[in-house]
Amino acid sequence: MSDNKIIECVPNFSEGRDLSVIRKITDEIEKVEGVTLLDVDPGKATNRTVVTIVGHPDAVIEGAFQAIKKAMEVIDMSKHSGEHPRMGATDVCPLIPISGITMEETVEYANKLGKRVGEELGLPIFMYESAAKEEKRKNLASIRAGEYEGMEKKLQDPAWKPDYGPAKFLPQSGATVIGARDFLIAYNVNLNTKSTRRANSVAFDIRENGRVKREGNPITGKIVEENGVPVRVPGACKSVKAIGWFIEEYDLAQISMNLTDINVTPLHIAFEECRKSANNRGLRVTGSELVGLMPLKVITDAGKFFLEKQGRSTGVSDEEIIHIAVKSLGLDELAPFDPRKKIIEYVMKDKAESLITMNLREFANETASESAAPGGGSISAYCGALGISLGTMVSNLSANKRGWDERVPYFAEVGEKGQALKDKLLDLVDKDTDAFNQIMDAIKMPKSSDEEKANRKAALVAATKNAIEIPLTVMKTAFENYHVLREMANEGNPASASDVGVGALCTHTAIEGAFLNVKINLPGISDKDYVKDIMDQARRVSDASVKERDEILAIVESKI
Repeated sequence: MSDNKIIECVPNFSEGRDLSVIRKITDEIEKVEGVTLLDVDPGKATNRTVVTIVGHPDAVIEGAFQAIKKAMEVIDMSKHSGEHPRMGATDVCPLIPISGITMEETVEYANKLGKRVGEELGLPIFMYESAAKEEKRKNLASIRAGEYEGMEKKLQDPAWKPDYGPAKFLPQSGATVIGARDFLIAYNVNLNTKSTRRANSVAFDIRENGRVKREGNPITGKIVEENGVPVRVPGACKSVKAIGWFIEEYDLAQISMNLTDINVTPLHIAFEECRKSANNRGLRVTGSELVGLMPLKVITDAGKFFLEKQGRSTGVSDEEIIHIAVKSLGLDELAPFDPRKKIIEYVMKDKAESLITMNLREFANETASESAAPGGGSISAYCGALGISLGTMVSNLSANKRGWDERVPYFAEVGEKGQALKDKLLDLVDKDTDAFNQIMDAIKMPKSSDEEKANRKAALVAATKNAIEIPLTVMKTAFENYHVLREMANEGNPASASDVGVGALCTHTAIEGAFLNVKINLPGISDKDYVKDIMDQARRVSDASVKERDEILAIVESKI
């Protein structure tokens, strides 16, 4: 079992109004070492809280077990009411593979958790999605049919014997569904109506399962059957489940969706289909609501979609793309939308200290302090980021130049390449400082015994190689800047030629500065073949950089 396995777990608890109860559950999760609590999203109207945790699978299923145990103690399902379908105190608890782990392995962990909860807590457990024991249990809706109120009778049916735990109804706790699935987004679209029936009409238009086909009147007409089975008219969006409901808290109706495969139906396409259906029915979509968290790509894909519809360049920063997505989707209609709290990558990044989250003055002050890091390596990476930022700026200015509308796709493509390079170089700002800190940690390791000395030496060599290879990566990444800068020197708005020139100068500074950091760490390595190979690679980049810088500056000078 490797240590780089990461899974996500999104348990849904049937309590969304009493924050003290929710806190008791999440406190149990936070006691487990190795688990990161990413998000807690309570809903008053649904009386349900969606919790998101990530970490190594062993730590995550321990955290989930402790949360399920506490939920059995503090939630009384006999007194529960809410808009969302539910069957237990912990209603559903899916595990989702994030990195370094397959779905098959995730299923094994789901079964491990289900077995433990069933045996130790005596809770009826049904396994669903990829962890389902039989086909009819793959779909959560099939298991949850009848909800909490029908669970006692359901458990008496041998066909619905729990996969783990006793076939015994627990009035206080109900039953729980545990499983493994791909990443799912819970997403609600707001309508300018209070009518659940009208919201359901939109939901039926878009969900994959669609609606039952009827003769004549689509509501009261006779159901059309084939071989005794109702014929269904599929909806517009595959891999989307949806229902309509009225939310008293917001005083409006929503289409509540689960997007089960965002590669098949992205969030913005589901939104657009809701909008089209609503318009056709005399309704209007007023905004939307994300439940839980989403990956960064989901919202940047949405932002780029809307930018393209406006005929604008998509080669702008993630921050601007996200802003466009939030406004276009109306994600801030019901409550402020904070990307730092709703995007998985941002939440995880904010858990750690980062140089690139500092403002300019803070970064300069930190560099100028008595600490040795950040130093020349981080500054070199930042110079590279500034260089490509200038080239990217020119691509976006050129895309907005009057009379160049037909060239927007070209400048957008160049801008997107520039944004990707900028993000890589900004990431290397922190990685260079981390590499220095790893060397210091290795130096501080104990060296009393022969074994300790050997371990310290091995750690120091590994850390030193990392401190060499990070600036080498800075050199190679910054060199890619020249491709964008050369294109903008030749094709960009001539009024911005000087900005391209400054970008080329910053890029060469980044490469030469990183080269110095490669060289200063090489004496710590005794492997001569390794040293020679690194120096050969670095010299090639350095020599080529001089040529690229001079040629781009010559183009710039010709246009000034």
